[in-house]
Amino acid sequence: MAKSPGPSLDRTANSEIRHYYQSHRLFRDRYRVLKKLGQGGFGVTYLAQNAVLPGEPYCVIKQLCPKAGSELSLERAKVRFRREARALASLGSHSQIPQLLDYFTTGGEFYLVQDYIHGETLAQEVRRQGRLTEAQVKYFLREIIPVVRFIHRNRIIHRDIKPPNIIRSERDRRLVLIDFGAVREFLADVEDQTTLEAPATQFVGTPGFAPPEQLALRPCYASDIYALGITSLYLLTARTPIEFDQDPKTGAIRWHHTTTVSPHLAMVLDKMLMPDARDRYTTVDELERALELEPHLEALAGCMNTRDRPPYPPDDDQDALNP
Repeated sequence: MAKSPGPSLDRTANSEIRHYYQSHRLFRDRYRVLKKLGQGGFGVTYLAQNAVLPGEPYCVIKQLCPKAGSELSLERAKVRFRREARALASLGSHSQIPQLLDYFTTGGEFYLVQDYIHGETLAQEVRRQGRLTEAQVKYFLREIIPVVRFIHRNRIIHRDIKPPNIIRSERDRRLVLIDFGAVREFLADVEDQTTLEAPATQFVGTPGFAPPEQLALRPCYASDIYALGITSLYLLTARTPIEFDQDPKTGAIRWHHTTTVSPHLAMVLDKMLMPDARDRYTTVDELERALELEPHLEALAGCMNTRDRPPYPPDDDQDALNP
């Protein structure tokens, strides 16, 4: 349903941080804002240095840009923002998630300050060196599963797992998961509250990496597993989601002709990519167990004979038994 037009308090254009960008002044008497890293519909990201700490370590400042329709909705947004920021802060104890160093509001502006992870995203890595092998993709899944398990156990759905949101740290080569969708959901909800319409009318995620239930605004933990499956296909083929056809009847992605993998990995990916969340692995623990099963398949095949056997011996054998 379209929203009726109305004034909104969008402070992006005249935000406070812009006055400190590439100047000698320190933002909040602490941060030297060096350059803009990116900008999207939900905010602007800057690279900065904390000038009051030894060594002036780099950090990332994310300015979030809700379009609050009134001062009342803005105050409500501040309460929600602090709650979501505290939830993100609790995730920072994991080595594969950037630590949340600070969060604050100033006027109608919302800011998160996080560790800066120096390295390449998986998208940049594939563009530079080409697609990954099956063994490398399996290793990727084993590397990323622990951090996805961690956020799920903290009752958070990432909502935007994709190659540009996974960085390989240059310092120790670990994979780091960034850009949680929970904060962007908060921003979308703020905009929804500017009208009298029902809330939760905006999609949070990336089309192609998000499964059908997420597009229908009903994400679940299995939604992140679908996104991991699409990410795995990208790593194997260097193809973006839009480059894959879908079965017109089932909605399943047709990918088998684009790469060659073992039957076991093909089976695992097919289950990760099921259009219906109920048909996928429901937890990353299930996914991990499926991946760990492969080394044992040959041994299991030796003790599991599924061939059909006749209910009684052939006629010649029957005669021999009954002379």
